[in-house]
Amino acid sequence: MSRVGAGAAGDAGWRRLSPRLLLVNLGMLSGPLALFALTLLLTGAGLQALISLGSLLTTFLVITWIGTMRLLTTRFRIADERVELRSGAFFRSHRSLPVDRIRSVDIHAKPLHRLFGLASLRIGTGGQGSPSGRELRLGGVTRSQADEIRRLLLDRRDRARAGTRPSRPGEAGHGPIAETDWAWLRYAPLSLWGLGAVLIGVGTVARALGEMRINPLDLAAVTHLRDRFGSVPWWFGALMAVLVLLVTGAALSTAAFVEGWAGYRLEREGDDAYRVRRGLLVHRSVTLERRRLRGVELTEPMPLRWAGAARLDAVAGGLGSSEQNRSRRPLTPAVPRQEALRVAADVLTEERSPTETADLRPHPRVALRRRINRGLLTLAPLVAALPALGLWLGPAAVHAAWITALLGVPVVLALAHDAYRALGHGLRDRYLVVRAGTFARRTAALQCEGVIGWKITRSAFQRRNGLLTLGATVAAGDGCYKVRDVGVADGLALAEEVAPGLLAPFVERVPATEPEMPRAARP
Repeated sequence: MSRVGAGAAGDAGWRRLSPRLLLVNLGMLSGPLALFALTLLLTGAGLQALISLGSLLTTFLVITWIGTMRLLTTRFRIADERVELRSGAFFRSHRSLPVDRIRSVDIHAKPLHRLFGLASLRIGTGGQGSPSGRELRLGGVTRSQADEIRRLLLDRRDRARAGTRPSRPGEAGHGPIAETDWAWLRYAPLSLWGLGAVLIGVGTVARALGEMRINPLDLAAVTHLRDRFGSVPWWFGALMAVLVLLVTGAALSTAAFVEGWAGYRLEREGDDAYRVRRGLLVHRSVTLERRRLRGVELTEPMPLRWAGAARLDAVAGGLGSSEQNRSRRPLTPAVPRQEALRVAADVLTEERSPTETADLRPHPRVALRRRINRGLLTLAPLVAALPALGLWLGPAAVHAAWITALLGVPVVLALAHDAYRALGHGLRDRYLVVRAGTFARRTAALQCEGVIGWKITRSAFQRRNGLLTLGATVAAGDGCYKVRDVGVADGLALAEEVAPGLLAPFVERVPATEPEMPRAARP
């Protein structure tokens, strides 16, 4: 078999995906077959259940057949200047990417792939067009081949750009920035992901049972619980249900942390890139080009903020679509805040992290009033609707209304003050620093030279009170990072300070008028 990177003449150098991919495709059938057997065991051989599960099994059979055809028809070749991919049985496709346009070469391995020693390779250009035009995917190569192809492509890309031998990992002065510390596991239960997953799972199961015309209350397990605990007061049952929900959510969040961040390692790759590797069952390897890094973003969800923890994301270009950017940009899991600041300073090669927020400029006090008004307007419809429901539900709904108002108003005021205290902006060396948010406080540090435009918005409330929202546009990350509810003069001065002259053609200078003299001072 020819080596990776063989010559591109004629049909030479073309390679197939690994034959082990066929085992992966067959392994996909194990889940539906197990579900089929379990459902028959619990519910009996009902006709509706057999029809629903039969359609599910048929769907997976079709998916397996498609995967097998992809294995038989896919070829790839790595030439000196291009990466080429041929695929398709009935509709043939021949796609290629220039080596010098490659922005990232990421390795991804799902559990079944890892079981058979396989991995998927995603070769991306970082463009914003259709996925077919901005990346190539090799969906089943051996792990050793994936590492070899990745090194080869990055070497050739760097040589094509610089004309010199690129520095590789392991050279003097380069190495890991951060690695897994299992003490961070204490922050995992504070994520709300597990709670959301439980609610989605319950809804999905209920819907599936409904489609099979199975009443969940008629299941043997539910009937047993009802018979055993039917005499328990409703409030105690509700409390226990909430407790079980929270414990299950915390357990799922912890399991998700272990699966997603086991084996985590953030390291330098030479002088021009960073690499993030992580994952227990699904292995992920993401490369970030240093020259496309525009800053970092520190995220502190409320539970993590109370625990003194935060997450760190990269603000970088070339990470693909919005969805791909969200999955590729994390630099750390939930870690102690000081550790996140240390990693940020190391990645940005600064002595001090720009995301430290001790000296950010506060925003006008009127911004607090805006947040109080929005909070009260959110609470008002709920309080107003409860008395109306009293026509059907009786006096209990009326009592619920005043109790909600009594408890809700202090909560709204506290959240509004917290959101106002979070507002801040400033310039730190060559970085624009922006902070906002209460449920998830975000602090973004953006390179001033990376700001390519400004977006100014003003609501009716802001116009009456001399405020505006200034959005810094960058070709990376979320695309626009907002300085919310800043004074007009301060916002325009900040824009001029960050990017001199960029906003000048759109600003009309109004000369200051001489103040009117008091009547008593007039001659």
